[in-house]
Amino acid sequence: MQLVIAMIASAAIVLGSPFMGQLQSFLRRSLSTRAYLWLFGVGLLVAIGVILVLALTRIRERRAPRFGLMAIALLFGGTYMWWTATPYPEINAVERVHFVQYGLIAFLFYRAWKYAGDPSIVILPLLAAFTVGTLDEWLQWFIPYRVGEAHDVFLNLASIVCGLLFAIAILPPAAFEARLHPASWHRVGTVSAVVWLIFAGFVSQVHLGHENDVPDIGRFKSHYSTAQLNALQADRAESWKTRPPIRIRRLSREDQYLDEGIWHVRRRNGAANVTEAWRENLILERFFVPVLDMPTYASPDGNRWPPEQRADFGARADAGVAFVSAAEAYPIVAWPAAGYWSVVAVVAMLLVLLPRAVARRAGCH
Repeated sequence: MQLVIAMIASAAIVLGSPFMGQLQSFLRRSLSTRAYLWLFGVGLLVAIGVILVLALTRIRERRAPRFGLMAIALLFGGTYMWWTATPYPEINAVERVHFVQYGLIAFLFYRAWKYAGDPSIVILPLLAAFTVGTLDEWLQWFIPYRVGEAHDVFLNLASIVCGLLFAIAILPPAAFEARLHPASWHRVGTVSAVVWLIFAGFVSQVHLGHENDVPDIGRFKSHYSTAQLNALQADRAESWKTRPPIRIRRLSREDQYLDEGIWHVRRRNGAANVTEAWRENLILERFFVPVLDMPTYASPDGNRWPPEQRADFGARADAGVAFVSAAEAYPIVAWPAAGYWSVVAVVAMLLVLLPRAVARRAGCH
């Protein structure tokens, strides 16, 4: 039953992610910045207060080490939030709520497995909560106005660790052995393989792509090859004539081609020098003409340079410089898909087979 509760809470966080974006947008429109920050700040304090009250009422034995674990969790969590804080208070407020969410998920999964009585009571909740974070970021990658990448999945580990420290302090296991039991080896191996495959699928979708080398322009990374970009450019040039991407619903499918075009527009407009701006503009003129000429949610008037500006930049740019674009908003790696999935498959098999071998050897002694 505890595992079912943890899974339901996890599904609610993942499936509710698109709606959270809508809720945040509504609150920002409806409240002043001060009230918005107070709302999230008070919510965070209430959550921490509930946890502390729960601890005070439940912790009767071994108080020093258990309160010590809670103090470590608070110190670690506070340091993490300070270290990762941005200059934008609104973003920081949302990230702190996100921190509490994943701490709660880790706590719920810990309750489901704490009776194992070995290190799997920490390993399995950590893997399960990590998977929730992966699925959450994966869904966000498909949703407009949201960003999902592997970096954010690993950032969730801090809140997961804090959640586990709180869980152990409030609900310590009745018995514990430092070595994994044979049955736990099987569970850890199987769960690790599943988590690995889910994360590998996420990385494949979000971070695998192509490094395109175009004569007289330079190199740039994309989810698409040059042939695919040409096909997408022709498709968008036709479809956007009647349905330009001006008003995009939050609960819709993200157009990654449009996103990549906007990456290059932003890089061009904020370029450090004339040559970089010129090359970024050449990429746009070669592969993202619809983004230049048609209205989008990011630029209702299009993004094409006036002829005189284009002529000026072209005359001043250094044609002999080797150019590598840095427009991508998050890392894209040009790994061969076949090689990538071969490595993924081998690692998944090892994660299943090696723990079983260890369990068999442990059972023989």
